[in-house]
Amino acid sequence: MFQPYQLYVGLTYTRAKRRNHFISFISLISILGITLGVTALITVTSVMNGFEQEMRERIVGAASHATISQYDSAMSDWEGVAAIAAENPEVLGVAPYVEGQVMLVNEGRSTGALIRGVLPAAEPDVSELSTQLLDGAVLDEALLPGEFGLLLGSDLAGYLGLAVGDRITVITPEASVTPMGFVPRMKRFRVTGVFRFGMYQYDRNLAIMHADDASKLLRLGDGYSGVRLKLADTATAPAVAREIRQRVGFNYFVSDWTAQNANYFLAVKMEKTMMFIILSMIVAVAAFNIVSTLVMMVQDKQADIAILRTQGASPGSIMSIFLVQGTLIGVIGTVLGVAGGVLLASNIDVVVPFIEQFTGPVLDPEVYYIDEMPSDLRLMDVVKVGAMSFCLSVLATLYPAWRASRTEPAEALAYE
Repeated sequence: MFQPYQLYVGLTYTRAKRRNHFISFISLISILGITLGVTALITVTSVMNGFEQEMRERIVGAASHATISQYDSAMSDWEGVAAIAAENPEVLGVAPYVEGQVMLVNEGRSTGALIRGVLPAAEPDVSELSTQLLDGAVLDEALLPGEFGLLLGSDLAGYLGLAVGDRITVITPEASVTPMGFVPRMKRFRVTGVFRFGMYQYDRNLAIMHADDASKLLRLGDGYSGVRLKLADTATAPAVAREIRQRVGFNYFVSDWTAQNANYFLAVKMEKTMMFIILSMIVAVAAFNIVSTLVMMVQDKQADIAILRTQGASPGSIMSIFLVQGTLIGVIGTVLGVAGGVLLASNIDVVVPFIEQFTGPVLDPEVYYIDEMPSDLRLMDVVKVGAMSFCLSVLATLYPAWRASRTEPAEALAYE
């Protein structure tokens, strides 16, 4: 434990005006370095957390928490499979779907797209599609069986130059045999609505139609591609998928959203880890500036150290005095950095638009799948960053404090 006089002398050294003002400048640089490093680390960690959370919410809102499909053919008895899946207490909703790849063509423009056939009455049980329709469109009215209506993602509709009421040609990869040879199968659809999930991957590549129309288009008869599930807790998706796979049998393939989007989240996790390591180096460099500060301080205070030793101060007491000074620099930098990081991370939605006025858009939705900067400030991250900064500051203080405790009074006073 620190004695009162050790704290007093250490704090006095910190506040005192020194003969060598360069030492004060180095101390200030150390504090500023720690502050900036901790602020950057908390802010970037919060943004990465927000990015991961935003992607997860948008993916599960547009896709599904888990899917069940049949290996070699269309699923004809989807109700039976859905009933088995619904017995799991984590399953909140089930709905059949039809899925396939097509080409969309409109006035000389064409693009590949994923079509998804849904049942309007059951779709709200497994996705947020009904709440993402634009211009007041209603899912039940936009998708009527036999009417061949089509819902397009906002970016997909914009690329093809389509609006509600326009006609579009859908071409399937299967061909029909005619006297003229193989002819691609085509069908005219009418755009009945536009949706926006806020995730470029879906808004640019997804088209939705009624499941009956999709089955006719893809020649599935009365079958479906599979069953989609909504779970109470998305984190339990892998465990629930394994349990359902055992119950439905080996003729069915069960997948969950974590497996379907594993590459995205692995990339985010790796990037988050690397950013933490890189920014930790900034904190470490700033913390170890304390070493040079205290080494110069020890040289500057040789006479004071010698006088304290001759008056009975032990080497441990001398070491404690400089530990107080170095630790104080680290604490000030850490506290200011934590305050700055929390403030910046909490107001990232205000700061980024201000910066974009001068730099243009920060996030390209074609690259990051989202068009706004998210932030998710977590207490444990703040505690972890603060503790790391404090520990590095203390470690940087140990060596110069130990050197001060080894000062011999006779040698120190020889030239005074």
